[in-house]
Amino acid sequence: MSLSPRLHQIAHHITPGASVLDVGCSDGLLLDYLRREKQVDGRGIELDAERVARAVARGLSVVQGNADHDLAAFPDASVDFAILSETLQAMQRPDEVLAHLLRIGRRAIVAFPNFGHWRVRANILFGGRMPVTKGLPQSWYETENIHLCTIDDFRALAASRGYRIIAQRHLWGANPQSAWPNLLADHALFVLSN
Repeated sequence: MSLSPRLHQIAHHITPGASVLDVGCSDGLLLDYLRREKQVDGRGIELDAERVARAVARGLSVVQGNADHDLAAFPDASVDFAILSETLQAMQRPDEVLAHLLRIGRRAIVAFPNFGHWRVRANILFGGRMPVTKGLPQSWYETENIHLCTIDDFRALAASRGYRIIAQRHLWGANPQSAWPNLLADHALFVLSN
């Protein structure tokens, strides 16, 4: 199974042989790829029991847990990279989860949908309703998203906490988006350090 362009962007930032914690790892597709292609020492934490079972069936070290509460149990500086992909917006306290990622890992890689994208704005402005798009396929009452943020919101949070942005990528679908990313990119990826 191949990686989506978004997961491939994350994998690009992982150095071979690194230690990795994938928070919200789903069925372990990214961890499995990183183990095979980059020989990482990978672990994961996932809320959904069925996804944990699929990840474990791949031979991965994945435990069931809630990032909002269980990251506090992970030791300081225990991995090279702590990854949070497509999960930030579902956290009760994204700021605290981000602080834990940077406590646990030397670097944090965070990827999330950009709620500042023009299609999201247009849906609200012209339709008067929360968007249902390819990247956000559920209705507002079905989605796990509770803290919607834009690229600019994330940059402001990182700046307010003194986190260094090592790298950032902005995507529209599978394509890089460099001009006006807060308006034109539907997804963002940030690599951070303290």
